[in-house]
Amino acid sequence: MHTVVVGTAGVTAADVVAVARRDARIELSAEAVAALTAAREIVDALAAKPEPVYGVSTGFGALATRHISPELRAQLQRNIVRSHAAGMGPRVEREVVRALMFLRLKTVCSGHTGVRPEVAQTMADVLNAGITPVVHEYGSLGCSGDLAPLSHCALTLMGEGDAEGPDGVVRPAGELLAAHGIAPVELREKEGLALLNGTDGMLGMLVMALDDLDNLYKAADVTAAMSLEALLGTDKVLAPELHAIRPHPGQAASAANMLAVLKGSELTGHHQDDAPRVQDAYSVRCAPQVAGAGRDTMAHARLVAERELAAAVDNPVVLPDGRVESNGNFHGAPVAYVLDFLAIAAADLGSIAERRTDRLLDKNRSHGLPPFLADDAGVDSGLMIAQYTQAALVSELKRLAVPASADSIPSSAMQEDHVSMGWSAARKLRTAVDNLARIVAVELYAASRGVELREGLVAAPASRAVIAAAREAGVQGTGPDRFLAPDLAAADAFVRSGALVEAVEAVTGALA
Repeated sequence: MHTVVVGTAGVTAADVVAVARRDARIELSAEAVAALTAAREIVDALAAKPEPVYGVSTGFGALATRHISPELRAQLQRNIVRSHAAGMGPRVEREVVRALMFLRLKTVCSGHTGVRPEVAQTMADVLNAGITPVVHEYGSLGCSGDLAPLSHCALTLMGEGDAEGPDGVVRPAGELLAAHGIAPVELREKEGLALLNGTDGMLGMLVMALDDLDNLYKAADVTAAMSLEALLGTDKVLAPELHAIRPHPGQAASAANMLAVLKGSELTGHHQDDAPRVQDAYSVRCAPQVAGAGRDTMAHARLVAERELAAAVDNPVVLPDGRVESNGNFHGAPVAYVLDFLAIAAADLGSIAERRTDRLLDKNRSHGLPPFLADDAGVDSGLMIAQYTQAALVSELKRLAVPASADSIPSSAMQEDHVSMGWSAARKLRTAVDNLARIVAVELYAASRGVELREGLVAAPASRAVIAAAREAGVQGTGPDRFLAPDLAAADAFVRSGALVEAVEAVTGALA
């Protein structure tokens, strides 16, 4: 099994995906253990002093003015976890919770939080055992960290609350820890606060969304190319010299991908003289511009994610010179903005894909294809309602594109009076990504049928490879009407799994 070693300098996006989605094993480096020990010594020294230090010997948030006596400090740390584990609503997905815990462990191991090495090791042990705390949908405003979600995770470390075992069964966390030989932690000064004060949930969801979108943007380039082919469009608009004079790197990459897919096609431009068209419609001609803008948005989002993955997000933080200082680094604005930006890009990519699908189905605009790509139009409805489903998904994407980060709602008696709503931005982006995969799947289904219906003309080798792989994966081809939902589900799985991109790359080489 792959092992991820956590040190003091942060982790990579690949590490997050490996732990969250593939249950990679986690180890703490010797450097991390040394940094944890050194920072803890600073916290212990401050705890012994009579002067109040926020998070060490005071209350929290609007209650920070109260100095807590030494005999109550362990109770204070337990209480903050219990009281902040106040989430409600449906459970959050297992991969999100694993990413959440792993990223909090990443910050803990930076040596800036003052948490003892044994607490960090327990976090790693819980993840390695496949124990997943029950975390709920609602409870984070994206400021002072993803408080409620992280608190539910910290509650599990204490042996309290509920968690899911590796068998998928939810049980009391104390029972699960005992079954795996893990001792519950007894929190000391600052540790409760340090376990729940970070942007880890929204960051984890950003990293996984980028992983999914990398596949989906390549898939969308492929389906756009196949739609162009089925519509007898021209590939001249994809020429590199045209994109070089508007030097957006994402645009050039998308155009190059489409051109690679279409190489060797007998459909593109072949009938321009028989059915004169000066230009293809925007949804076909401008596909690289729209997908490319989304790709450039992803590049910016990756930059933000990389910075956050290298960050130590906590309040207060332990500095190398021995100071423990309050700060605002827990504010989720940098992550929240790009989460919303990605949702906007996903909505636009879905929207243009739906327009191409509709064009394939309309006999007045499809350049000779049968109405709705039906076998016997009138007796058969073909893909009429598949496009309805796609349109409903696009409409939902547009609603999900409304930014969460433009909102704020004050909390904690106006101490926390401006919040990022980054968790909410991340949650809606996950839905947007899911919907985008379905939209691309419907275009694939329509475009592949359209290509097949162009009798007497040979499609590009890459297109033929996609169609063959899709049919093998249960995505049916042309023919009379049948129960369509299973076909669409198979197309969705084919796109989402990466099999679509793999089928193309087997012919073209790696796509950009």
